Amino acid sequence: MTPDDPILRLLKEGLVLVLVCSAPPVLASLVVGLVVSVFQATTQLQDQTLTFVPKMIAVFAALAIAGPWIAGQLTRFTEAVLNIIPSLGG
Repeated sequence: MTPDDPILRLLKEGLVLVLVCSAPPVLASLVVGLVVSVFQATTQLQDQTLTFVPKMIAVFAALAIAGPWIAGQLTRFTEAVLNIIPSLGG
């Protein structure tokens, strides 16, 4: 297997795509979690739902905003995979 092997290239692109597509909801959750934890440390209010509900809302909002872009990236990658299959046969 050479570094220019199409299967290795697709595997690398797939792994990068997973990281890139998961970044918006993960970063939204990270930012909201940081803000909520600072708020909790300031007010000494330690309620579990105070951390869960805002994170859930932020993740859903991030997916709603970035959803079309994520779908486009996944569609592009799927088309690339399906286009390369015939060249692997011979």
